[in-house]
This record gives sequence, structure tokens and C-alpha cells, in this order.
Amino acid sequence: MLLLLILSGVIIALCMGLRQSLGIFMRPMTVELGISAATFGFAIALQNIVWGVSQPFVGAVADRYGARPVLIATSFIYAAGLALMVFARSFPGALELAGFLAGIGTAGTGFGVLIGTIARATPPERRTQTVGLVAAVGSLGTMVLAPFGQWFIDGFGWKAAMIGFAAIAGSMALLSLPIRESPQAHSIVTKKQKLGDAAREAMSHRGYLFMTAAFFACGFQLVFITTHLPAYLQICGVAPGVAASALALIGFFNAIGTYLFGHLGARYSQKHLLAMIYLLRTLIIIAFLAVPISQASTLVFAAAMGFLWLGVAPLITGIIGRVFGLTHFNTLYGIVFLSHQLGSFFGAWMGGLVLDRFGNYNVAWGALIAIGLTAFTLQWLMDERPPVERKPAGANAPLPA
Repeated sequence: MLLLLILSGVIIALCMGLRQSLGIFMRPMTVELGISAATFGFAIALQNIVWGVSQPFVGAVADRYGARPVLIATSFIYAAGLALMVFARSFPGALELAGFLAGIGTAGTGFGVLIGTIARATPPERRTQTVGLVAAVGSLGTMVLAPFGQWFIDGFGWKAAMIGFAAIAGSMALLSLPIRESPQAHSIVTKKQKLGDAAREAMSHRGYLFMTAAFFACGFQLVFITTHLPAYLQICGVAPGVAASALALIGFFNAIGTYLFGHLGARYSQKHLLAMIYLLRTLIIIAFLAVPISQASTLVFAAAMGFLWLGVAPLITGIIGRVFGLTHFNTLYGIVFLSHQLGSFFGAWMGGLVLDRFGNYNVAWGALIAIGLTAFTLQWLMDERPPVERKPAGANAPLPA
């Protein structure tokens, strides 16, 4: 179990660290390749939408065949996608194809597959804490890879840095070799249910739909920030290195916040904690825009947002496992995550379009605020009662409502 937790944390750290650090490539790539911010933003947006669309299918394969083969295959796909970006000048459509491949790679090596494996191996009374711990470790990737990427770009150019990122992505395949799927000793006892029936049951559940819709805002806000914060800071006259420091700070405080929310989710209402994360993120954005943009305000903003960044992961995991069981967890999580990635797609792409059209990000920040308040309302009103009566196997520990 300990080996599973360590390897899962490292793989997620590498996967998410690579993904969340791609924004530092925006400036050098647009300058050298002569492409617009919208073109770069679309490649990142495509990665996110492909990640979301493929997540339920990748999750279904992992539910059936186990995590290891999925992790190995998608690690190499991820690496191929990043490496392809280097050939964007000579290969028409390279950026779009790279985003497509990186999206599939992220679906297999990110949270969706490994969280299901961890959840099945963990007793219900410790599930949110354990998932929170692994997600917290996974949050540290950005803290290391963003400054590393910026250093590599400054010293050797963006192409060499991107090849380095591709090599890191490929290394996740080696880390995946020892991973074994644990027996579902801590699963929920239910009648045997086909995948299609489980999906239809979830999609007819009002609370599941509310949570899925609210998760759209999560992706919209966070991917806009990781993709466009470096460019926004440059417009505001903040030194380029501050953006990499901000992304690293997000990763550091992300680890603290995710671990804390994992523990809080075992004691308090998971749906209300989720709602408060959406609300607090939105209030922090408002506060960031209300004061003069400087190095100090940016780093405070990054720390505050980082604290709330991935705290959603253990909470959503806890809700899905408690309401629907774990047999088809990866698939049901994948459907919810598709909404997140739709938000990511529009957040990344919208930011580029707004910048190209208006020369600033004012409209984009307004959209982040409006959608965050909507997500808070939906999540707070979520109905989290199970569609049928389910009972934990071998454990009668109460779970938070």
C-alpha cells in the first residue's frame, strides 16, 4: 500500500507539474513561431478538452484491465505530444496534434486512473484523507517543474526545455511498472451493475449533475490562470520570472491545502467544503484585481489560490464513492471530469481570444468571477443522497453528509 501511495504521488506530481507549467512557454513560442496568443491558447485548450473527453474511456479501460497498462501507454503518448511541439514551425498542425496527444496522456497519468486505484485500496473511513495525501504530494510537481522549465528556457531555449519535459513524461512509464491493482476489499456492496446502467443512473441523479456542472467552473478558472497569468503579469509590467515563481508557489500551497481538505472531508460536509472552495477562489480573484498588480500581490494571490487548487480532488472522490460505489468509479469520475475539462478548454481558449480582441484580460477576469459564483450556488444546493441504498463492506464508520 505504501509503495502504491508513493508511486501514485510521484506520477501525479510529474503529470500535473508538466501540464500546469506549459504557460511559461507561451511567450517564447509566440515570439519565435510568429503565432498568436489565441493559437497557443487553443493548443492548450485542445489538450484539456481531449483530456476530458478521453477520461471516461481511459477510466473504463482501467476499471476493466487495471491501472498499470493504461499508465504505461499514456506516459509514452504524453511524451510524444510534448516532443511534437518542437516541430511546430516545420510541421503544419503540430501544435494541435501535440495538444491532442498530451490530452490523452494526461487522462491516463493524472488523477482519474490513480485516484480510483487508491480509493479501492483504502477503507471508507480513511479514503478522503488518503486521496488528499496523494493529491497533496502530486501538487508538488508544479513547484519544481515551473522554475526548472523557466531556468531551462532562459539557459537553453524553449525547444530544449520542451524536450526535457517530454523525457520527464516518458519516465512515468518506468514508475508505473511496480503498480498493481489491489483487491476491492473496501468497495461498496451492490448488485452487479453494468457500466451503461451505472452511467445512466448517475446522469439521472440531480446532485451528480449539479456537481458536474459546478466542476466546469473549476477547470475554467484554474486553466485560465496557469495559461494566461504569465502574459497578464507581463502586460502589468511584472518581471517574467515572477510568473514561474507564482506557479511554483501554487504548487507548494496546493500540497498544504489538498492535504487539509482531505482531512476536513472526513469530518464535515464534502459538498459544502467544495462549494466554499469555489466561493473563496472567486473572492481571491476579486481581491487580486482590486489592488495594484505587483510582485508581492501576485505571490500572495498565487499562495491563496494554491491553497484551494486541488482540494476538490479528495472531496469529489469521497462523494462519488459514497453515493455510487467504486465498481465503476473511474468512469463516473471521468464523466464529472469531462465537465472540468470543458471548462479548461474554454478558459484557455477564451483568454487568448480576449487578449487578441481587446489587448487586455478584463473581460476574461469578469467571466471567471461570474462563473465562480454560479459554481458555488450549484455545489451548495447539491443533493448527495445515494440513488439506491448501499452499505460499506466490512466497515460501518459514518461518513460526512
